[in-house]
Amino acid sequence: MVNLQTLSMTEKLLQFIWQFRHFNQHPLHLESGEQVLILSTGFLNSNQGPDFLQGRIKIEDTIWIGNIELHLKSSDWKKHAHETDSNYTNVILHVVWEYDSPIPEKNIPTLVLQQNVPKVLLEKYKEWMESPSVIPCKKNISQVNELVWISWKERMLAERLERKSIRIKECLHQNNEHWEETLWWQIAGNFGMKINSSAFEAIARSLPIQILAKHKNQIHQIEALLFGQAGLLAPNNREAYPKMLFKEYQFLNRKYHLAPVYEPVHFLRMRPGNFPTIRLAQLAMLIHMSSHLFSKFKEIKTTAEICQLLTVTANDYWHQHYVFDEISSFKKKTLGRQMTDNIIINTIVPIMFCYGSLHADENCKTKALNWLAETATEQNAIIDSWKQIDILPENAFDSQALLELRTQYCDEKKCLECAIGNNLLKKANLPGE
Repeated sequence: MVNLQTLSMTEKLLQFIWQFRHFNQHPLHLESGEQVLILSTGFLNSNQGPDFLQGRIKIEDTIWIGNIELHLKSSDWKKHAHETDSNYTNVILHVVWEYDSPIPEKNIPTLVLQQNVPKVLLEKYKEWMESPSVIPCKKNISQVNELVWISWKERMLAERLERKSIRIKECLHQNNEHWEETLWWQIAGNFGMKINSSAFEAIARSLPIQILAKHKNQIHQIEALLFGQAGLLAPNNREAYPKMLFKEYQFLNRKYHLAPVYEPVHFLRMRPGNFPTIRLAQLAMLIHMSSHLFSKFKEIKTTAEICQLLTVTANDYWHQHYVFDEISSFKKKTLGRQMTDNIIINTIVPIMFCYGSLHADENCKTKALNWLAETATEQNAIIDSWKQIDILPENAFDSQALLELRTQYCDEKKCLECAIGNNLLKKANLPGE
């Protein structure tokens, strides 16, 4: 049993209890002794002024319509100087957790909620707040019905894509709304994976697509530009191929006055197949084999077509190399399906969703969401944490929603703002639950 004496009531929790009526409502009496009926709790106010707007209450035989203010203690009204604030002139009810003093200069009805809130709800909330689990409600989560899950996952995915759109919009602002350039920056960063994402994007920003387009038919020139800007070419390379790339890069660097990239790429704690040399070689081949990728993605209907565009193999030199000057056993360095899915999930879907949002193109947004539904779920520790409690994503649509839920709600313990938490607290508030 949770010790409620140690429960730290907060205004956010009190607002939640009031907004969703998680209190015994019949009968309710004001501090003055009069009976009050809550017809409407009002609308939560996210701006300056009372906590809830347009509430409706009935005191004895009179109906009142106006605003409602919530405080932990009744004395907070004076402490917050509401008596001199014109925003609070239309307050019809003061809801408090604890009554510690009257407001003599204001004849505002006061309702104390503390004795009307079920202990089981407070116990459940306190248990979550003190839970060491990464998913605070995991013991109860199986009680949430499928309809709640479906609706909340859609909301989570929308929030995730909107957050990713912020970064895309920043790129568009920086390159004068150039969608092809923005895609190039984003896809290059994706090829760098987590550890080299920032460095790869910096390389892409230093190489405008107009320059790459002039040399796309010569794979060694594209590689020279990418490897040179990554700082991976040197005059003391032993093999003929990197020596040639170095000379080519010196020429192209002088020709285009390329800006230096100060962010280094990293090899530590990486599988050889994910070495930045291999990813840059595959990225070079993607440039070599395609053009106007953003325009093509706009026309593509299925993920199968995307995979066909993204399935590239690094040039022959890399069949026996993972780094320059070191021969390894023969293996074609083809971009695998897992990496292709990663690019679809983290680059192509967000940029197409953002494009659809900015251009009011619902078909484009729907297509992006459908691509997620066609793509396999990611494999990572966060998704594993959901699987351990039998929440099993069927595709990337589900897994992206669960990633957002974990990182933006569970990790932050925003249970009061979560539909799953809200549903479970409502169940805890029901008789017999």
